[in-house]
Amino acid sequence: MTSTIGIIGSGNIGSALARAFTAFGHPVVIANSRGPASLAPLVAELGDLATAGTVEQAAQAGELVVVTIPLGAVASIPSQLLDGRIVIDTNNYYPARDGQIAELDDESLTTAEYVARHFAGATIVKAFNHIPAREIAGQAQPAGTPDRRALMVYGEDAAAVERVSALVDQIGFDAVIGGGLAASWRIQRDMPAYGPRFTVAELAIKLSEARRYRDQ
Repeated sequence: MTSTIGIIGSGNIGSALARAFTAFGHPVVIANSRGPASLAPLVAELGDLATAGTVEQAAQAGELVVVTIPLGAVASIPSQLLDGRIVIDTNNYYPARDGQIAELDDESLTTAEYVARHFAGATIVKAFNHIPAREIAGQAQPAGTPDRRALMVYGEDAAAVERVSALVDQIGFDAVIGGGLAASWRIQRDMPAYGPRFTVAELAIKLSEARRYRDQ
């Protein structure tokens, strides 16, 4: 089953996911802050399944929308724009880029909870935040491949989590469901599981080694 996926953000991760999704037959509507004309080369590369749009058009293109922009820019998207959508949140917090965000500094919220608070009418699923963009294509493998790379998926809504997990599996990775958004701190920036390639078993070990920033 294919479905149209909106992608807000055309940077490294957004572009890599657009390539992966269209390779499996999913139409994408991709947007960035610079406008549709700036996306002409990427859309030409991706072919007929890709359309450049405004942020509003990407947000409303389908039930699934990827938000993959600097975390500090999340608040610039109108909070109601993604109401009723399943939002795949790929974001990470980098204070030097995003500015200081008090709730993330004191760890009262995870990055996913921060995004979910802004898009209160959407269903947030955390995924694709702990893999470098180039490895989305470079390390994808068919289901059943021994020692396939694993990626975490977090969310409160079981059906949405399963849907995103199926997409993770389709484009080449074992999906590991990690619990609710509050648990997603274990896969945030600088945690042991963040970045390198791990199998399901290896990822479980790295998650168990995670410690809150305040305890490091």
